[in-house]
Amino acid sequence: MIFEGFQSRDIAVSGARIHASVGGSGPPLLLLHGYPQTHVMWHRVLPELARHFCVVAADLRGYGQSSKPAAGDDYVGYSKRTMALDMVELMANLGFQTFALAGHDRGGRVAYRLALDHSDVVSRLIVMDIIPTLDQFESLGWRGSLFGYHWYFLAQPPPLPETLIAHEPELFLRTAMDNWCGDMRAISPEAMCAYLDAFTADTIRASCDDYRAGARIDTALDAADRDSGNKIRCPLLVLWGEGLRPRPEVLDVWRRWAENVRGAGLPCGHFLPEEAPELVAREMLGFLRSEMMG
Repeated sequence: MIFEGFQSRDIAVSGARIHASVGGSGPPLLLLHGYPQTHVMWHRVLPELARHFCVVAADLRGYGQSSKPAAGDDYVGYSKRTMALDMVELMANLGFQTFALAGHDRGGRVAYRLALDHSDVVSRLIVMDIIPTLDQFESLGWRGSLFGYHWYFLAQPPPLPETLIAHEPELFLRTAMDNWCGDMRAISPEAMCAYLDAFTADTIRASCDDYRAGARIDTALDAADRDSGNKIRCPLLVLWGEGLRPRPEVLDVWRRWAENVRGAGLPCGHFLPEEAPELVAREMLGFLRSEMMG
């Protein structure tokens, strides 16, 4: 079992039902996955994290075993503000009013939005292999667009992207992950089966709505924060994969968004917790268990 010793929970929040695996002991730590995965992506770092924290590994709305509600007007149902509120309510339901938070890829976007909107609940924040959504769109360029074509494709109005993906969903998922992964052998067969099983028609539609919100309302939210000077106030750790291309600018970007930042590039591709689990666990624990940075 990937999550042996963890308890499955399904909790109603505003407008959705969130699935999570909960285990370990200690202060609370919420983990959020990326596209096109589920909370299973954390399975290789979970045992070590659970030795020190009560870990909550959740499926975002629209993914995995969480519900997949309609997007609503302007795709607000999949704005990162809405998805962040899901997680605040999830953790409150579990009895946690404050918690540490880590997110990879789309989960990282929910995580930094949560830290901006609910600064009183996040004690420490970790984001993996992202820069803020607005900066991402502003910096893509033609090389970045070749690598990040999905940002534009998935954000197209319905039903174009979901119809095309649904024709060969396994081909799309495997091709996307292979493009972004430093070494696909790092993705265990058990985990890949979980991702494929979860990549249903409803998930494909909802994940497109996630990207549609990203290209619309999420960039507007980021712009409003950048213009107003609203910043992430808790300590922030940024991790990224340098196995595909060096990205020394990542920390410079985040220093414009947060008051207290440190980070490191790791020798792997995009899927850090699966490709470099020992390094990720070490970096996470060193950050989460250290004294508050000055």
